[in-house]
Amino acid sequence: MLFKDRTAAGQILAKKLADYANRPHVLVLALPRGGVPVGFEVAKALNAPLDVLIVRKLGVPKNEELAMGAIASGDVRILNQGIINQIQISDEVIAKVTAQEQRELERRERMYRGDRPFPDLKEKIVILVDDGLATGATMWAAVLAVKQKQPKEVVIAVPVAAPETYEEMHNNVEKMICANTPTPFCSVGLWYEKFPQTTDDEVRELLKKASNNHQPLLFGK
Repeated sequence: MLFKDRTAAGQILAKKLADYANRPHVLVLALPRGGVPVGFEVAKALNAPLDVLIVRKLGVPKNEELAMGAIASGDVRILNQGIINQIQISDEVIAKVTAQEQRELERRERMYRGDRPFPDLKEKIVILVDDGLATGATMWAAVLAVKQKQPKEVVIAVPVAAPETYEEMHNNVEKMICANTPTPFCSVGLWYEKFPQTTDDEVRELLKKASNNHQPLLFGK
């Protein structure tokens, strides 16, 4: 399955999440930036509020697409020890990359959320959305960050995922919804006709549109 763009992918994904439509205590948390256009369509179709969970991949120096770990809001950090051992990445390099990505995470928090507090996730059904999963490092960091907040249920929803990542992830959450697990996988962008980088302005605009469709208290308690 080839998706036209992230908007179309979100609409397809939303149909697979129809059981969550018009239910109380459902919250869509999108992973910026690429997950936000997908999550916007999901939230709109489900009549659920949309917010973001900031997650940053810890890329291997000189090969940033390869994840040696990830960090997420809530002081969550996970490391891929297999990659670290294989490439022999030092603790100093890991610390440097982590500090760099932490600064970007904090910048995005300020840019996307401003002074709006992070939503209360306790006893909520949290649907985590991204535009696809390759290694799954960032999504796993997101899952750990969310589980700290004591939700009732955690759902991962993505248009496309590497088959091995899907198998690893779906046993660690209550439900995982994925429209396509192609073999060979290669990369997320390969399964989209249009896959431009989502901008900060686009993220903010979609969050603004989503918030206008819901009462502000839905983002809080």
